[in-house]
Amino acid sequence: MDDDDDDDGADDYVDYDSDYDEKAKTVVEADPYAGIFFSKDRREEVIEVEEEPETAFIPDTNEQVKIMTQGQWMKGCPEGGEQGFLFGLYNELSGGDCICPQSCGYRIQRSKSNFFAIFPDFLLYTRHLRRVVKRTCPSCKADFCFACGEPINTGSNRDTSSSGDDNLFHCSNLQGVILGIGLAMLESTFSEQRQQSSEESSQKSKTNKRRKTDLHSSSSTPKGDDDEDDSYYMSLPVGKKSKGGVGYAGDVKEDTSGQLEAQATQRLKDEKIGTILSQIREYLPSLRREGGARTSDYMVHPTALAHLRRRFNYLCTTLLRNDSLSDMSDRSVLYFELFEWLETISNHEALASMMAMPIMVVSSVKSVAPKKVAKGKAPIRERTIIYEGSAGPRELLEAIVIQAQAAIKGLEGIKTPDPEVLEMTEEQKRMTSSAKGKERELTPSLSDENQRLLLFCQRILATASAIDRSLRETKGDAFVDRLHAALPKISSEPFDHSSITLATTDEARKKAYVDWATQVRFEYCDLTVPKEEDKKGAVEESLPHYKFYYNSEARMLATSDIPKRSLAIAKELAVLTTNLPVAWDSSVFLRVDENRVDIIKALIIGPEGTPYQDGCFLFDIFLGPNYNQAPPSVKYMTTNGGKYRFNPNLYADGKVCLSLLGTWSGPGWVSGKSTLLQVLISIQSMILCEEPYLNEPGWANDGGTPQSRQYSSNVRRMVVKTAMLGNLKNPPEPFGDVIRTHYRLKSQAIITQLDKWLILDDGKATIGDSFSTRQDSGGSSNGFKKDVEEMQQLLRQLQDDVFKVDK
Repeated sequence: MDDDDDDDGADDYVDYDSDYDEKAKTVVEADPYAGIFFSKDRREEVIEVEEEPETAFIPDTNEQVKIMTQGQWMKGCPEGGEQGFLFGLYNELSGGDCICPQSCGYRIQRSKSNFFAIFPDFLLYTRHLRRVVKRTCPSCKADFCFACGEPINTGSNRDTSSSGDDNLFHCSNLQGVILGIGLAMLESTFSEQRQQSSEESSQKSKTNKRRKTDLHSSSSTPKGDDDEDDSYYMSLPVGKKSKGGVGYAGDVKEDTSGQLEAQATQRLKDEKIGTILSQIREYLPSLRREGGARTSDYMVHPTALAHLRRRFNYLCTTLLRNDSLSDMSDRSVLYFELFEWLETISNHEALASMMAMPIMVVSSVKSVAPKKVAKGKAPIRERTIIYEGSAGPRELLEAIVIQAQAAIKGLEGIKTPDPEVLEMTEEQKRMTSSAKGKERELTPSLSDENQRLLLFCQRILATASAIDRSLRETKGDAFVDRLHAALPKISSEPFDHSSITLATTDEARKKAYVDWATQVRFEYCDLTVPKEEDKKGAVEESLPHYKFYYNSEARMLATSDIPKRSLAIAKELAVLTTNLPVAWDSSVFLRVDENRVDIIKALIIGPEGTPYQDGCFLFDIFLGPNYNQAPPSVKYMTTNGGKYRFNPNLYADGKVCLSLLGTWSGPGWVSGKSTLLQVLISIQSMILCEEPYLNEPGWANDGGTPQSRQYSSNVRRMVVKTAMLGNLKNPPEPFGDVIRTHYRLKSQAIITQLDKWLILDDGKATIGDSFSTRQDSGGSSNGFKKDVEEMQQLLRQLQDDVFKVDK
């Protein structure tokens, strides 16, 4: 741990509020919780000791069990306050005498097997504790606690029906050891499950050599849990050539065998972890315990937060990083219990700050040479492990909250804009009031599957709200406000693009760009065409029109209620809100109509290293009546008025040829499993590729040929004229601000890029469709240099904040 963090000892442990340097002390005096929000930069160096575990025979259960070693007990704990508390509790309960509190002289020896025995089941462990914790002095007949040596009041009238034997809640020592052992069991079981899943997945990949053209990974996509479904939401590395084409060759079919078996196996795993979580949660400090709070609820052991931070957070971060709301809903037996834990932790002042603490993750491991020990004893092995801070539980939960809000919006179905509200008469108000109950009865009920997802989403929102409410009560408004300022957001308000300033270094520019793009990649907006008034001033009463290629299809479904479609769209929106790929090299931006979530516009930035680099490519997307039993409808809009064919798979009339869309042969859309995100990433990575000439089946083996280089030169000319210059001068709605900010933040890099493209140009005339002889008029010049110079001039205006376009 950093030296600055060690000085405060126990106080440093309790809240991490002192996680700041000397220069920041004056700021923290004004806001006592300031330091905690910078603690993602926290770095902890831990020396972990591996010892050979001891075993002990437990007479009551007639079992030989392992004993938790001190090294295992201290695992993941840095030096300082936490380590001192953990060491003290282990040392106290693993040896020494427990003396009768009546001072009659009776004493009894403790051993490691009393409190640190590792049973195969948590309930066996607590049953064992109940047998050893209450002791009766043979001399004075006093009952006392074997963990703390204090008297046990057997005459208590407390209701113990909800928490079993009250003796296990007698003191904070018991609380500390129960949480420590229980969470170690939980961590071990969860790790074993993940290891097993990883091995099964590895074995499957070795035996299954079929090509998956639409499943890829990317560092720009948050990693979820280790279920196979998550791979469907990951993206391809952008700017790289996709070997083997874009899915037009071959007869590969999606293998869906074994899905039910895998789901059943996962359900059993989740139920096991959920059961352990439920059993351990009973011993978390809680002032709201049914039947009344116990002694240990008030006198929280100092190790409680250390146990949670070191062991529970591993499971917590893994589950909360799952990027599939659908998967979470299917595993609700586990996630509901996780939400109970988060609420319980946030309700107690001693633990609440953990919601905003960083989750410490391993960044490096270095083995240390074994220490010499006495002859006949096993060597003691040490490892130096570096832990670094990452997003805390509340921040991770917010990503799920965003998904849940999007899913609820999708489940609401298609909404038509509310009619203009006119002042009602008293009679109309009475009629409206009396009809409310009938209206509710007439509202169509959701299907069972839709209802389950809705309830799950509502539970997520309720958990986040409960946590924030508890944090305000226990930590104060400043704490929560500062926490919220750092949370990811899907803003309903227009983003202020002018607030993004130009950085001075390449690294800072890239960071600023990614931060900006992450904030604006997904937004709801109004995509309707304003209604026009007729000559008499009356507004046409009809369904709205949309600035959208599929306007007619959308209007036909304006009053439709298709439950399966609503569920599919809900799941799709949940994924899209937080998983659209964002990077300096290439990003995807989406705009969804605020009332018609089936109407979507996408803007894909051409990937680095391709002829499409930094061009802006617009697509209109409609999730039709059979979505997602059938693929979405996708139209390519950046065609220079139908003149330019940018790729063998992007026609001048806007047709997008992709096997996922059913517009090309090859692995197609898998009902209920394929996603719009896959489509977007396939376009981004497999169509807007490094060598587009190869996307034509007949030319697939002509990489690097003069014909391929000529094709790429032609594409670059079209990109500059239309996807760059044309879109910057006349940006398509609703991406004007995004396009201008994209070019402003990357202006210097694109100016340099255009100079290189000018050198690479072959000087030939631009051919709008490489499969025809039609050419743009250019005389002796193809006009490329003029377009490049104009684009560079506009980029410099953006840099200087004097951007203007002569129309």
